[in-house]
Amino acid sequence: MSAVQQRQVSSDEDGMRLDRWFAQNFPQLGFGRLQKLIRNGEVRVDKGRVQTSTRLAAGQTVRIPPIDDAETPKPARVNSGDAQFLRDIILYEDEDIYVFNKPHGLAVQGGSGTFRHLDGMLKSLPNKAGEAPRLVHRLDRDTSGCLVVAKTQSAASHFGEVFRSRSARKIYWALVAGNPTPRQGEISCFLAKQATTDGEQMVVVKNGTPGAQHSMSYYSTTDTASRRFAWVTLKPVTGRTHQLRVHMAQLGTPIIGDPRYFNIENWQGAPGLGEGLHLHARRIALPLRNGKRLDVSAPLPPHMRESFDALGFDPDRFDVSKDPEDGA
Repeated sequence: MSAVQQRQVSSDEDGMRLDRWFAQNFPQLGFGRLQKLIRNGEVRVDKGRVQTSTRLAAGQTVRIPPIDDAETPKPARVNSGDAQFLRDIILYEDEDIYVFNKPHGLAVQGGSGTFRHLDGMLKSLPNKAGEAPRLVHRLDRDTSGCLVVAKTQSAASHFGEVFRSRSARKIYWALVAGNPTPRQGEISCFLAKQATTDGEQMVVVKNGTPGAQHSMSYYSTTDTASRRFAWVTLKPVTGRTHQLRVHMAQLGTPIIGDPRYFNIENWQGAPGLGEGLHLHARRIALPLRNGKRLDVSAPLPPHMRESFDALGFDPDRFDVSKDPEDGA
């Protein structure tokens, strides 16, 4: 039986439901038992009582009551179709992790009305102990590209700390409307969730606003097509919900195909542009447990490749190893 623990919510867990947070961090704890612990007030967030549906925010502290270490998860149920789908999108694999090339439009986790998602499909790639792999960070449903998944709990703990300590370097590519001014720079502001008719949305707020969290990203203009379009390379320093999408809209150059944050009225596209959010987790570099450093890149998804071709952008022409702070 473990002792009482106090664990801080990481930036990559911001916005996660409490029950999903427990499923990711303590898979041996059944949902029924978790509900009982919550009803009894043994699970608390920042010392307050909670519900299974409570949304967590980065920096909050979760109280975890004693958990029986002898409990083990039930063997994962394997779906051969899901297993093959996941194998087909592997960019990198070792004994600790997978790096998947997550497709545009595939949710990472379940939610209201979402029944097919990567987290659920992971049950079809159990490890030798029969445990499903664990997410260690997230991407929006419509963001494609590099996604890291740990094969074991010990690997999840290591890579979770890598992301919490910002030791992982994440590079994104985006197509935006207009040309950023200046061509490269830093975006720093406070963000908070706001309820809308379409669900929660992130908005820029003043420091001190209830629920406000600091966010910071670097950006650099890689190429332009007249003054109407730009290929932008982005590096998030923090990991807030929808951060890059909000930052580019705040700069006045929203990401093409963004249904929530594209804020240019009567905007006209161009012939040949693909449909969908044009944001891609192009590259991730992070330290492995063996002391080596992994550096993986994901090819553009079809709809972004279509738009690059239409605008005359060549994704193979530029050095992807350059960071936005250094120029691109």
